[in-house]
Amino acid sequence: MTATSVDTGLDSSADTGADAGADTGVDTSADTGGTLSPAPGATVWLTGLPCAGKSTIAHALAARLRGRGRRVEVLDGDEVRPHLSQGLGFSRADRAVNVARIGWVAQLLARHGVLVLVPVIAPHADAREAVRRLHEERETTYLEVFVEAPLEVTAARDVKGMYARARAGTLPGFTGVDDEYEPPEFPDVRLRTADRAVEDSVTELETALTERGLL
Repeated sequence: MTATSVDTGLDSSADTGADAGADTGVDTSADTGGTLSPAPGATVWLTGLPCAGKSTIAHALAARLRGRGRRVEVLDGDEVRPHLSQGLGFSRADRAVNVARIGWVAQLLARHGVLVLVPVIAPHADAREAVRRLHEERETTYLEVFVEAPLEVTAARDVKGMYARARAGTLPGFTGVDDEYEPPEFPDVRLRTADRAVEDSVTELETALTERGLL
């Protein structure tokens, strides 16, 4: 599939120079324990329907790995969007820009030895492929993880009532209801979460990363 070129609005050559005191939406709260792992950096993008378990798995794995001294960041879509993509909507074009911006930040961190977990829906295959291509161009490891659960399961898990609101027409553009989710055909890792405990999915993902020399 040919990746779509998206203008992210970010200068890839610039020094980030971010204010260390700013609230960026990036989970950096945990102490790394003092000794850093020599494992290489990588971006691990968890895609899937809303409420499939992406964020829960990512944060649980991050906590587990930080306890062992691994440098880990979580770029959670709901937390990052207000900072990187404020003003963008949920059209296909705006979603592509949002995904591209998150992907750019992820590869920047990964190139500096950080394991970046990205629980972001990224519903469209061409936008995800563009992020993969960016990592390949920068010779940075990228893994696509499909957090797979049927629509009826994800809707039943939704304690915020987002699926119900979308079906009632009060939450337009919601993925899985009136915006199509394009599942990966050949993900690097597939986590089937419909009838599995979170810890089992976390362990499966950890094993997959270990097998690839990332832990």
